[in-house]
Amino acid sequence: MIKLHATTIVAVRRGPDDVCIAGDGQVTMGETAIMKAGAKKVQKIFHNRVLVGFAGSVADAFSLREKFEKKLEEHGGNLKRAAVALAQLWRGDQAMRSLEALMIVADKEETLLISGNGEVIEPDYDFIAIGSGGNYAYSAANALYNHTDLSAEEICRESLKIASSICVYTNEHITVEKL
Repeated sequence: MIKLHATTIVAVRRGPDDVCIAGDGQVTMGETAIMKAGAKKVQKIFHNRVLVGFAGSVADAFSLREKFEKKLEEHGGNLKRAAVALAQLWRGDQAMRSLEALMIVADKEETLLISGNGEVIEPDYDFIAIGSGGNYAYSAANALYNHTDLSAEEICRESLKIASSICVYTNEHITVEKL
């Protein structure tokens, strides 16, 4: 089976009016080949009121994003209720259980991580990162958030640049979405 390594995603919140998710564009096949350098793995959904970023299998992540948007519609835009409903569906549906992806979702009030084993996690801090370079981006975001006055977007961009200088599965082709 060919393994696709896909991405680093970071989200930062500096209050309700400064919320941002950013991701790099690299999709790597196996251990040696870059399949795509400019994939877009962050988007605005639900009437441009919700940000979503995904890491993992690209096809699986697109499927999950579509299902999440349907759950947002069903729950009137309530981020947490939609996230829990998606996690329950993901965990309970035999076909969906094989999907390999993680998602960060955010609106003006909350940031959440949704995982395939049914977890919905609200981060302890106003920043979170996932993916192959997630630990590097998280560390950079932590330092920048706590020791600078940079905006959420500036922290996201700089964190991904730092991650891309360390992680071979992360590049500097950065896509940013903000509320």
